[in-house]
Amino acid sequence: MDFVLAQDFAVGFHSRGMPVAVMPYGLDEHGRPIFLISTMAMHTHNLQTDSRASLLVTQPDASGDPLGASRVTLIGNVLTIPEPEVPEASKLYLARYANSQYWVDFEDFSFYRMDVVDVYYVGGFGVMGWVSDSDYEHAQPDPLVDATGEIIQHMNADHKDALILLARVFAHIESQEATMTAVDRLGFHVRLKTQDGMQGARIAFLREVSNPAETRKVLVEMVQQARSEV
Repeated sequence: MDFVLAQDFAVGFHSRGMPVAVMPYGLDEHGRPIFLISTMAMHTHNLQTDSRASLLVTQPDASGDPLGASRVTLIGNVLTIPEPEVPEASKLYLARYANSQYWVDFEDFSFYRMDVVDVYYVGGFGVMGWVSDSDYEHAQPDPLVDATGEIIQHMNADHKDALILLARVFAHIESQEATMTAVDRLGFHVRLKTQDGMQGARIAFLREVSNPAETRKVLVEMVQQARSEV
């Protein structure tokens, strides 16, 4: 995943504009991002002045169009992690970024955590909405998260006609081209080229899936059903 930490305009900050930093992050059990940052960095000074920030996380695009990639913006306050909680934060962070062990104990580095207050999600072309902090905290990782790129690439490379057919039958949209832009356990998003321009649509699976094999099976069933209805 790609990620950018964008801080709100800090009090007294130079008028050149809003600072943006590319920054790796870990996650705790509540989905709160954890950062290991130096006190010498500009973004750290800005956070110490104004803790409000946003974290943009984008999915590597598998459809050939960056606007088709799923992305989410976490909005919240980035604060220093209390000392008693640092060992657990360090463990979670180093599990993801092992190389950080070489500077994690430097005196000028500290752990920070974002307390999420709002979430804005874009699932692909024309699919977006707000998610409450409570829903975000209680959400579970989608079981297809590690396979989405492969599924999307396969469908767009080998089953373009099937996507057009699925959009016609299940989304009731006639299109000349269809591109899968995102997929999860409940369904998938497509970007459609129609006579009236580009449209986005969400198509639900016949049932919830839990792995790539089940995803393939339900897609085959949906194509067979769609063919029987046209």
